[in-house]
Amino acid sequence: MAFVNLKNKEVQAKVVFYGPGRGGKTTNLEYIYNKFRDRIKSDMVSIKTHGDRTLFFDFLPFDIGKIMGYDVKIQLYTVPGQVKYNATRRLVLKGVDGMVFVADSMVEQREKNLLSLKNLQENLTIYKKSIFKIPLVLQYNKRDLEKQGIPVMPLDMMEKDLNSQLKVPYFEASALAGDNVINTLKKIISLTMASLQNVLK
Repeated sequence: MAFVNLKNKEVQAKVVFYGPGRGGKTTNLEYIYNKFRDRIKSDMVSIKTHGDRTLFFDFLPFDIGKIMGYDVKIQLYTVPGQVKYNATRRLVLKGVDGMVFVADSMVEQREKNLLSLKNLQENLTIYKKSIFKIPLVLQYNKRDLEKQGIPVMPLDMMEKDLNSQLKVPYFEASALAGDNVINTLKKIISLTMASLQNVLK
């Protein structure tokens, strides 16, 4: 749930990057952080868990102006992807306003994508949120690996696996190269802002 500061006329929204371990969530946030360093008023905080980590920082989005007279601040978070850190993932989801699900395009990661999406659905229900109602964007990451001869899933397979019921916007991306990272971010911010307008009315 977005935090509304009436005194400062500021809305603070929380966007979480979710997905399987080593799928590219952290790489997304690192790319955004380095690209927009001048717009980020906080340090990137990294909480390391064994072999995985949670990142977060405050981000002042561009090109969106005010919403209903309020300034907007977005908090960007990643969750640890590995199954054993589910308690941390749940904690990070508390108060979430928008989601980016970062799926790994490598063929061998197909099952992990499916399990992670199901896990997201289950964890959202703890906070009485529905994966079908929350602002959500899918990112099919690591599309560039195909050029290196590493087998990646065809786009239609990923769509059928992950988006046949959700029917949300998606982007083919390479978080490492920065391809479509910013487009993913802009889309989730615009969807989140649209849903927040209803809250501020």
